[in-house]
Amino acid sequence: MEPTRTVAYLRVSTDKQAEHGVSLDAQRAKVEAYARLYDLDLIEVIEDAGQSAGSLARPGLQHALSRLREGDADALLVVKLDRLTRSVRYLGDLLEAWFHPGGYALMSVSENIDTRSAAGRLVLNVLASVAQWEREVIGERTRTALEHKRTRREYTGGRLPFGWRLAPDGRALEEEPSEQVVIEAAQRLRRQGLSLRQVILGLARQGHVSREGTTFSLSMVSKMVKEAA
Repeated sequence: MEPTRTVAYLRVSTDKQAEHGVSLDAQRAKVEAYARLYDLDLIEVIEDAGQSAGSLARPGLQHALSRLREGDADALLVVKLDRLTRSVRYLGDLLEAWFHPGGYALMSVSENIDTRSAAGRLVLNVLASVAQWEREVIGERTRTALEHKRTRREYTGGRLPFGWRLAPDGRALEEEPSEQVVIEAAQRLRRQGLSLRQVILGLARQGHVSREGTTFSLSMVSKMVKEAA
């Protein structure tokens, strides 16, 4: 049997990734060793340096896929699936368009995946689903932690909310008296039955302006008056 003609694809998104064993040199060494072990005909090793996995429109990846489309190779080899994509949706797109049964083969060194077999395709889909689940769980935990900090008036990063300033400890939030005066004025106007736009005009007449020295936006006023009766 002829060795499978294979193109290898390598990717790093930042220089810092070299510290975690996924530098381009480390990836190249792994795919070359894998190719020797499994008797693959490694026709080209293609790199995407400084490219995020957030899109499939990467020069290196598109070049690698073109080698498949043009008949130069029959398989794509990566060190790890996240070098190819971190998105289950994108992975599904690639499987459907390129690596379906009867299509091109996809192989991964770290996950020991080879879609030339039905078992390999099954493992690939299971791993991809688990990876997506893990990211969603992490996202939920992060949102919960941030919400907990906000309820405790702890600083969560970014722009400080209007009416508040950072306490001396650098963690908690405390009221900013001059801005609290504006919030109270906005709430009084709202309780008088004024619309949000009318509240903006009322604040302007009273000489109240935003931190930037401009009139308040609808979204800002909406946040200020949300607790008004």
